[in-house]
Amino acid sequence: MSPPTSPLQIADYRKFWLARFCTMLASTGMVVIIGYQVYDVARADYAMSIPTASFQLGLLGFAQFLPVFLLTPVAGVVADRVDRRKVAALAMILDVCVALGLGITTELGLRSLPVLFAFAVLHGVVRVFIGPAMSAIAPNVVPLNLIPRAIAFNSIAMQAGMIIGPAAYGFLFAVDQTVPYWTSAGMQVISTLSVLAISNLPPFSSEARDAHPVKQIVDGFRFVWHQRFLLGCITLDLFAVLLGGATALMPVFARDILNVGAEGLGQMRAAVAAGAALVALWLSFKPLERNVGVKMLLAVSIYGAMTVSFGFSRVFPLSLVCLALMGAADMISVFIRTSLVQLRTPDEVRGRVSAISGLAISASNELGEMQSGVAAALLGATGAVVFGGVGAIVITLFWAGLFPEIRRARTFEPLGA
Repeated sequence: MSPPTSPLQIADYRKFWLARFCTMLASTGMVVIIGYQVYDVARADYAMSIPTASFQLGLLGFAQFLPVFLLTPVAGVVADRVDRRKVAALAMILDVCVALGLGITTELGLRSLPVLFAFAVLHGVVRVFIGPAMSAIAPNVVPLNLIPRAIAFNSIAMQAGMIIGPAAYGFLFAVDQTVPYWTSAGMQVISTLSVLAISNLPPFSSEARDAHPVKQIVDGFRFVWHQRFLLGCITLDLFAVLLGGATALMPVFARDILNVGAEGLGQMRAAVAAGAALVALWLSFKPLERNVGVKMLLAVSIYGAMTVSFGFSRVFPLSLVCLALMGAADMISVFIRTSLVQLRTPDEVRGRVSAISGLAISASNELGEMQSGVAAALLGATGAVVFGGVGAIVITLFWAGLFPEIRRARTFEPLGA
């Protein structure tokens, strides 16, 4: 039998892809609705002003980041010591409970800021354990030479979920506020069954099983610290998105600036994912191979510029174009960083390194939402988004000098090549 030329020819990878797609659709769609409900409840039920309600979105981002910050090292070690399929499946089942809880409280009219924040924290806990386990599974089911293409297909699954989830959930929420949560529960059930059906994962080494968990955590951070290119990529994404993230303030733009409501909010979130998905589709057939460092720096700069443009836009179609270009630029950065993590990381530390990378992503997203909420309270929504976009460009220029390894990087070099 001839070796596979595409990850999709591998049955276990197809199961992984389906699980990745369904869990991303469930998670992103639910996050969008929670954010909109928090802002809507703050404005309608608590009679908060726009700046004060915007600050609640910042607090929501912090509430979701807190479990990520506290539990990420633990999740990484668990993914390197326990069957990754079972770790991911258990976390998905817990997310089913979160979705059902949100649906029931919404159906009974019990929604309030404390209730929404509590479920957001629980959802954050679930995401901590799903991320490292799922990220570490893919390299176990595809050959080394297919990993870059697998990463691109992984991104297609994620971005497709991020396109369909927010847009569909926005329409579903307009029909019935509980339906998005029932949908998330169903999607996570499918994800659980798919990931449990994956076979042929290699066994962990005796060293990985017997090592002290604290030592394993330290080893994971040490590995990233000594990989200068990897460290530069992760921290660049951390600080650029931390400043440049406009996601948290989308409910403000949807409700009070562009006046497009929950349906428009879903389209805005989907536009970011659509731009990313198109680039991911292109990369699945033609992965980046040369001058990867410079291309990543350029992509982050474009991301910042499009964030500024979105902040100034008052025309909904133009805003969608800016968001789509933001997603496309971010996808290039994600592809380069993820390829480095997978190709340069030994399997025995892959869960921990994936957790560290996930921590940086969550820090940039959730803490970025808090930063946006605070900035919006001080500068207004437009001022906060524009300030963040300019900050992302400045950070990129600074990182180009601080980490010359990024500028000089020409190709991906797998570990042991």
